[in-house]
Amino acid sequence: MATAKRERQKAARRQKIEAQQRAAKRRKTIQRTSIVVVVAIAIIVSAALLFRSKSAPTTTTTVAAAPTTTTTPVTTTSTAPVHFAPVASPSPAGTFGKAPTVVVPAGPPPTTPEMTNLITGTGPAAKDGQSLTVQYVLATYSTRKVIQSSWTAQPLTFTLGAGHVITGWDKGLVGMRVGGRRELILPPSLGYGAVARGGGIAANDTLVFVVDLLKIS
Repeated sequence: MATAKRERQKAARRQKIEAQQRAAKRRKTIQRTSIVVVVAIAIIVSAALLFRSKSAPTTTTTVAAAPTTTTTPVTTTSTAPVHFAPVASPSPAGTFGKAPTVVVPAGPPPTTPEMTNLITGTGPAAKDGQSLTVQYVLATYSTRKVIQSSWTAQPLTFTLGAGHVITGWDKGLVGMRVGGRRELILPPSLGYGAVARGGGIAANDTLVFVVDLLKIS
């Protein structure tokens, strides 16, 4: 009887072990199947994305160039022609190469620009784009006296017509000959306008220049 019981117990243990082994085998099979399925899905998705990227049309984006900013000089020259009348009461001619005497005419300032050659030069005539070297004296209607003179310092050199000087000079010195002396009476529109420059130049001042042309280069 004891032997039969032990045999039954051994048989039961073998069945239990076999059942556990079968269960473990099923779990491994399920795990392998799951891994295969996941890998297959990943391969399918990757292939679909690759195909989609190859078949999609290429889009080109064009970036517009930034606009070029151009900086304008503070001093500009008007392109409109300027007509000068003769100076009604010109200053004394004096001597070329010596500081002139400037006399501001009596009465109200003229409303149109005036120009007179006090001494007519014999050298080449000034043209736009040329470098001019001059001596000058400036008086104003607001003070009725001389307020600036290059004769006490040094001659002034500038490019005619380039906007380096006031419009009255860029327009009023064209055609002047080397060795000449010219008087210019300039209303505010050809001078400094409504800007008070100080030092004897008031807002809306009329300017009286006597200019000697020393050199053109």
